[in-house]
Amino acid sequence: MSNVETFSSVWNGVADTPAQAANLQARAELMRQISQIVKAADWTQAEAAERCGVTQPRINDLLRGRVSRFSLDALVIIATALGRRVHLELEVA
Repeated sequence: MSNVETFSSVWNGVADTPAQAANLQARAELMRQISQIVKAADWTQAEAAERCGVTQPRINDLLRGRVSRFSLDALVIIATALGRRVHLELEVA
């Protein structure tokens, strides 16, 4: 019988360190919120790209949840281009 390892989140399962897991989780959450903004506005990918200051393929990557293709910096810039302010909060672990 094999040992089954469980994790508190999927990010802890795919990351090598807690810091990497936290970074992945933050990026995924920003991407989720930006995707919601784009979908709620009913923009085409081309329209969203123009408003975000990126190319249409970048918007496609974002909408498909390709976390590895975005840094936190890039996502903050995109959110700001959409007129949003990014707020980070630290919690006791």
